[in-house]
Amino acid sequence: MTPPEAAPAALRAPLGAKLPRQPLSRKRVDTVLSRSVSGFGVVFALQALLTIPAQFGLSEPLWSTLAVAAVFGSILLAMICSIVKRFVVGSHRVVAVVYVIALITWPFFVIEPQTGNHWLYQLTTVATACAAVGLRVRGASLYLFIVPFIYGTIRATPNGGGGPWEIGLFDAVFAVILGGAVLVIVTMTRVAATSVDEAQGNALERYAHAVRQHATEVERVEVDAIVHDSVLTTFISAARAASPAERALAATMATNAMRHLEEAAQATPDDGSTVRFRQVAERIVTAARELSVPISIRVRSLDTRIIPAAQAEALYSAAVQSMVNSVQHAGGPDVRRWLRVSGVQGGAIEIEIGDAGAGFDPALVPGERLGVRRSIIERMASAGGLADVRSAPGRGTVVHLHWPVMAAVAPTLEPGAGGERR
Repeated sequence: MTPPEAAPAALRAPLGAKLPRQPLSRKRVDTVLSRSVSGFGVVFALQALLTIPAQFGLSEPLWSTLAVAAVFGSILLAMICSIVKRFVVGSHRVVAVVYVIALITWPFFVIEPQTGNHWLYQLTTVATACAAVGLRVRGASLYLFIVPFIYGTIRATPNGGGGPWEIGLFDAVFAVILGGAVLVIVTMTRVAATSVDEAQGNALERYAHAVRQHATEVERVEVDAIVHDSVLTTFISAARAASPAERALAATMATNAMRHLEEAAQATPDDGSTVRFRQVAERIVTAARELSVPISIRVRSLDTRIIPAAQAEALYSAAVQSMVNSVQHAGGPDVRRWLRVSGVQGGAIEIEIGDAGAGFDPALVPGERLGVRRSIIERMASAGGLADVRSAPGRGTVVHLHWPVMAAVAPTLEPGAGGERR
């Protein structure tokens, strides 16, 4: 019974609006970071590959072969996993672990110490960057400081080249600075993405809560309107029926009430179907002609525009209820009544139901009375329209229905050029 169109306009996306194809999220950020780290890891590995032939014979051939295969193979594995989005974190952890194993075992397989930096040093930043992706912040921070200083310590030993400890310290600090920059970027980006995810989650939760509240209110308005239109009005008409015409009207209203209740029980959320404005106007005119009193009818500008089925039903129900109210409260058949249905520029619809009867003071209507408030005003508001009810004692009543909401001239209480009496 509650159509999707009943959601508040502020909560609905404008027609034709496009949502971001790839919104920011922690998952997407991790994908970008892993691909970037593994990508520049491959570049650094290719640079280190140029120095390996000159240093290959300085260590045991078996160790050199296994170390090169393991380190470069793990970097390539991280690149592939980042592309296919599988085992991304684990593959970066593999790079970090393999590098530490190769670094620690290197001094034990040295045949001839070298004077410059080992090819492993060129991949220190790659290892710390992979640790930033594969480990938590605390673990990545420990890795960042420990691993470069392991290299600096080995570099100062005889098997590592026997260089001055200042050189090893300088190399370690330089590697920490580069790796620290990468760790800061990765951490800050992840924190920002996590904050965005949390904000989006909170916004969606608030949106869902607001939609549920609005749907409940719309449902309540619809149920109140159905009860008034289909049950209370029928009871009131039957109790007041004195003449054969009034009794016939009460019987017709009872039949319509039962059909309306059956349709309401079987109603499902609107599926987006539409109807032609001409069909809505014809239904309203047919209902007007079936009244027990004469009413002047004028219909104009029935073009080929279409409207959502749920809004069409709201327009029809509000218009019929307005005419029924006029029959019941404005006076006898000698009271002048009129109906005007028209389409205006911009796709809007205007329906006016008026009479020159007894009228009433809207401010004095009790709050428990459902007719005007639920069946007309709130029903139109729920459908995205507007119902303007003007009345005064002794001056008649005019109900002006607009859909969608648009600026309109307020209706007067004096009937204009009445149409043909039907």
